[in-house]
Amino acid sequence: MLKKVRHALLQKREAPYPNFEEADLRPEEPEPIDVLFAQRLTDVAGKFVYCEDELNFIENLLVLAEREKLRAMYAWEPAVQRLLEKYGFPFYRTEKEFDSAEMGITTCEALIARSGSILISNGNAAGRRLAIYPHLHVVVAYASQLVLDIKDGLQLIQRRYGDNLPSLINVITGPSRTADIEKTLVLGAHGPKEVYVFLLEDRIN
Repeated sequence: MLKKVRHALLQKREAPYPNFEEADLRPEEPEPIDVLFAQRLTDVAGKFVYCEDELNFIENLLVLAEREKLRAMYAWEPAVQRLLEKYGFPFYRTEKEFDSAEMGITTCEALIARSGSILISNGNAAGRRLAIYPHLHVVVAYASQLVLDIKDGLQLIQRRYGDNLPSLINVITGPSRTADIEKTLVLGAHGPKEVYVFLLEDRIN
């Protein structure tokens, strides 16, 4: 057997797939990338809200806050704070009474369409706690942040931060969940019970 293997290795043959490394192995997706992301996010128990503009985002956020009777809503990133302040949306900008936080509002690095995942890092003022401690996590994202795969999202991070990459890069796929106890699925065991992605349109038609 070893002689046959050695003989085969000695035989020079043209590579059957000379352009294998350059070939795009990803199948074409029939749906637009935002539709694909919404479908995959919903599949993993996440909530998707499309917003035509900033005003529509605030209107949808108010509906959510009123429906869930939320009062302790936190936003620590300056860009998010400016957006909320612009329309008079009430929120906490400090860590005051953070142990009673009901909602954390953050941005993200990218949205991964193929898995419905959210790519976040600690490279902004929200850090890590605001995305995992409140039982409801709201992600403010833009359509231009949609990418197909995780590797595409990591390339966005690389371009944004260069050599100063964040020390924590995390992928969120739906609400926190566990089935450790009697194989019963429980949401919100180690993090948010609900995850909402508010997608603001910023693509030029």
